[in-house]
Amino acid sequence: MAFYWLTLGVLATWRVTHLLNAEDGPWNVLVRLRRAAGDGVLGDLLDCFNCLSLIVALPIAAAVVEGWIERALLWLALSAGAILLERLTARAREAAPAVRYFEVAEEDDELLGEDASADDADDRS
Repeated sequence: MAFYWLTLGVLATWRVTHLLNAEDGPWNVLVRLRRAAGDGVLGDLLDCFNCLSLIVALPIAAAVVEGWIERALLWLALSAGAILLERLTARAREAAPAVRYFEVAEEDDELLGEDASADDADDRS
């Protein structure tokens, strides 16, 4: 029966944390909540899945078990389980496209005081 409550707690922690952290919600309520939170402590908390999962897991752990040692351990376990679940289910972020750059060949090597085109000619022979 303990595994049942652990699984239920992890799923509930992940669901609520993901809802608050990454979803728009009905009528964009959660988007507006995150915007209203701004750059303060609450805004930082809503932007960090790991931090938010600690807050969400606390009342769930308190409701599931009795005793402060079990609550403390379950609290951390629920948060860790939600974080692992988030990492497993998160979409792979696309890599940023490569930035084009062009090298311009220099005629003189300023550091060595030599003509770079003369060195290229020596390398070819």
